[in-house]
Amino acid sequence: MIKVEHIGIAVKTLTDSVPLFEKLLKSQCYKTEMVDSEMVNTAFFKAGDTKIELLESIEDNSAISKFIEKKGEGVHHIAFEVENIEAEMEKLRNEGFLLLNDKPKKGADNKIICFLHPKSTNGVLIELCQSIK
Repeated sequence: MIKVEHIGIAVKTLTDSVPLFEKLLKSQCYKTEMVDSEMVNTAFFKAGDTKIELLESIEDNSAISKFIEKKGEGVHHIAFEVENIEAEMEKLRNEGFLLLNDKPKKGADNKIICFLHPKSTNGVLIELCQSIK
Protein backbone atom coordinates (compact mmCIF):
# COMPACT_ATOMS: atom_id res chain seq x y z
CA MET A 1 0.00 0.00 0.00
CA ILE A 2 1.27 3.46 -0.89
CA LYS A 3 0.38 6.41 1.35
CA VAL A 4 1.12 10.12 1.20
CA GLU A 5 4.09 10.55 3.54
CA HIS A 6 4.58 14.29 3.10
CA ILE A 7 4.05 17.29 0.87
CA GLY A 8 7.17 19.33 0.12
CA ILE A 9 6.84 23.10 -0.09
CA ALA A 10 9.63 25.29 -1.47
CA VAL A 11 10.15 28.44 0.61
CA LYS A 12 12.59 31.34 0.44
CA THR A 13 13.45 31.20 4.13
CA LEU A 14 12.61 28.93 7.02
CA THR A 15 12.92 31.95 9.31
CA ASP A 16 9.84 33.51 7.73
CA SER A 17 7.97 30.33 6.81
CA VAL A 18 8.19 28.23 10.00
CA PRO A 19 6.17 30.72 12.12
CA LEU A 20 3.64 31.09 9.29
CA PHE A 21 3.07 27.32 9.06
CA GLU A 22 3.00 26.95 12.86
CA LYS A 23 0.07 29.38 12.88
CA LEU A 24 -1.59 27.83 9.85
CA LEU A 25 -1.31 24.22 11.04
CA LYS A 26 -1.70 25.02 14.76
CA SER A 27 1.30 22.76 15.26
CA GLN A 28 4.93 23.32 16.16
CA CYS A 29 7.77 22.45 13.81
CA TYR A 30 9.03 19.17 15.26
CA LYS A 31 12.29 18.80 13.34
CA THR A 32 14.76 20.73 11.21
CA GLU A 33 17.50 19.10 9.21
CA MET A 34 20.08 19.94 6.57
CA VAL A 35 20.16 17.59 3.57
CA ASP A 36 23.51 18.11 1.88
CA SER A 37 22.71 15.94 -1.15
CA GLU A 38 19.76 18.19 -2.03
CA MET A 39 21.41 21.44 -0.83
CA VAL A 40 18.44 22.29 1.42
CA ASN A 41 17.45 22.95 4.99
CA THR A 42 14.15 21.32 5.91
CA ALA A 43 11.51 21.87 8.57
CA PHE A 44 8.82 19.31 9.34
CA PHE A 45 5.26 19.60 10.65
CA LYS A 46 2.63 16.97 11.35
CA ALA A 47 -0.78 17.47 9.77
CA GLY A 48 -2.86 14.46 10.75
CA ASP A 49 -1.26 11.34 9.30
CA THR A 50 0.70 13.38 6.75
CA LYS A 51 3.72 15.63 7.16
CA ILE A 52 4.49 18.99 5.64
CA GLU A 53 8.15 19.55 4.70
CA LEU A 54 9.37 23.09 4.11
CA LEU A 55 12.46 23.27 1.87
CA GLU A 56 14.88 26.20 1.95
CA SER A 57 17.79 26.30 -0.49
CA ILE A 58 21.30 26.61 0.92
CA GLU A 59 22.93 27.01 -2.52
CA ASP A 60 22.03 29.25 -5.47
CA ASN A 61 22.28 26.30 -7.87
CA SER A 62 20.07 23.86 -5.93
CA ALA A 63 16.86 22.42 -7.37
CA ILE A 64 14.83 24.38 -4.79
CA SER A 65 16.55 27.66 -5.66
CA LYS A 66 15.86 27.07 -9.37
CA PHE A 67 12.25 26.08 -8.61
CA ILE A 68 11.61 29.29 -6.65
CA GLU A 69 13.29 31.39 -9.37
CA LYS A 70 11.05 29.86 -12.02
CA LYS A 71 7.75 29.33 -10.17
CA GLY A 72 8.00 31.15 -6.85
CA GLU A 73 7.35 29.61 -3.46
CA GLY A 74 4.84 26.79 -3.35
CA VAL A 75 4.17 23.07 -3.56
CA HIS A 76 7.32 21.36 -4.84
CA HIS A 77 6.54 17.63 -4.55
CA ILE A 78 4.34 14.94 -3.10
CA ALA A 79 6.09 12.05 -1.34
CA PHE A 80 4.68 8.56 -1.14
CA GLU A 81 5.94 6.08 1.45
CA VAL A 82 6.73 2.63 0.10
CA GLU A 83 7.83 -0.54 1.87
CA ASN A 84 10.51 -1.54 -0.65
CA ILE A 85 11.79 1.43 -2.64
CA GLU A 86 14.05 -0.58 -4.95
CA ALA A 87 11.21 -2.93 -5.94
CA GLU A 88 8.87 0.03 -6.44
CA MET A 89 11.47 1.84 -8.57
CA GLU A 90 11.92 -1.23 -10.78
CA LYS A 91 8.14 -1.70 -11.12
CA LEU A 92 7.58 1.95 -12.08
CA ARG A 93 10.55 1.96 -14.47
CA ASN A 94 9.09 -1.12 -16.21
CA GLU A 95 5.73 0.64 -16.44
CA GLY A 96 7.34 3.53 -18.35
CA PHE A 97 7.85 6.12 -15.62
CA LEU A 98 11.00 8.22 -15.81
CA LEU A 99 13.09 8.12 -12.64
CA LEU A 100 15.46 10.95 -11.75
CA ASN A 101 17.62 8.61 -9.66
CA ASP A 102 19.13 5.28 -10.69
CA LYS A 103 19.24 4.13 -7.09
CA PRO A 104 17.81 5.43 -3.80
CA LYS A 105 19.74 8.12 -1.93
CA LYS A 106 19.70 9.47 1.62
CA GLY A 107 16.97 12.02 2.24
CA ALA A 108 15.62 13.88 5.24
CA ASP A 109 13.74 12.43 8.22
CA ASN A 110 15.59 9.08 8.26
CA LYS A 111 14.47 8.10 4.74
CA ILE A 112 15.96 6.86 1.50
CA ILE A 113 14.39 8.55 -1.50
CA CYS A 114 13.96 8.59 -5.26
CA PHE A 115 12.21 11.12 -7.50
CA LEU A 116 10.03 10.49 -10.55
CA HIS A 117 10.34 12.98 -13.40
CA PRO A 118 7.29 15.28 -13.70
CA LYS A 119 7.21 14.61 -17.47
CA SER A 120 5.93 11.12 -16.69
CA THR A 121 3.55 12.09 -13.83
CA ASN A 122 1.35 14.83 -15.34
CA GLY A 123 3.72 17.61 -14.28
CA VAL A 124 3.92 16.62 -10.60
CA LEU A 125 7.29 15.85 -9.02
CA ILE A 126 6.80 12.59 -7.10
CA GLU A 127 9.13 11.38 -4.37
CA LEU A 128 9.22 7.79 -3.22
CA CYS A 129 10.52 7.32 0.31
CA GLN A 130 11.27 4.40 2.59
CA SER A 131 12.14 4.58 6.26
CA ILE A 132 15.65 3.47 7.13
CA LYS A 133 15.43 0.66 9.65
